[in-house]
Amino acid sequence: MKENSLLSDLAAHLFSNSSGNGRTPSERELAEHFTVSRGQIREALAILEAMRIVERRAKSGIYLTTTEASVEAMALFARAGVPLDPILIYETVELRKIHEIKAAELACDRATEENYQRLRDILAASEAKLAAGEGLAREDRDFHLEIVRATKNSVFYRVCSVYYVMGEHRLPIYFADAARSRRSHEEHIRIYEALLARDGNLAQALMSAHLQGAESYWKGLLGGPAKAAG
Repeated sequence: MKENSLLSDLAAHLFSNSSGNGRTPSERELAEHFTVSRGQIREALAILEAMRIVERRAKSGIYLTTTEASVEAMALFARAGVPLDPILIYETVELRKIHEIKAAELACDRATEENYQRLRDILAASEAKLAAGEGLAREDRDFHLEIVRATKNSVFYRVCSVYYVMGEHRLPIYFADAARSRRSHEEHIRIYEALLARDGNLAQALMSAHLQGAESYWKGLLGGPAKAAG
């Protein structure tokens, strides 16, 4: 079993088979369930512990600690099909908006011709998808992450990539609406033009307005932060 597959499958199994106090099956039971060695399970648990998903307590066992989970852990939950806390989803969408508005500003100063060419290629692919009546889930992700890539900050890029892992199952549904896809594409074009003009203020304003649509969508699903918390 591949490490990434074991991690996500293990996370899902721990969630499904934990007791009321968060205690999970033992290393031996997990090794038997996944037909791997206890050493492999121990290594996987060490990664999950570093991501603050579990805590291994001496002479007590393994316990879930998901309230302290990292952003990367939430991406793992999404891959594993583990239900995410609605308030965490909403807060993540809000954080993504803050990050990508800043990315638009930085990209205006740092983007290279290579970045601009990638953005043009993505916009052309979007046009082709729209003409074929298809959604823009992949193109939307690629467009936004290319802007983050243009900041030339690799940590920034890795952090923002996590948001799209978390939403990879939701984006195709979001962009199944043809009018929404067309509107998003048109907004992408305006953002690209602002980046090309190196107008940081305009790029930030356009990105903020653009991401408001996604934020409103999640508010509609979750009922906003107050309802999600409830």
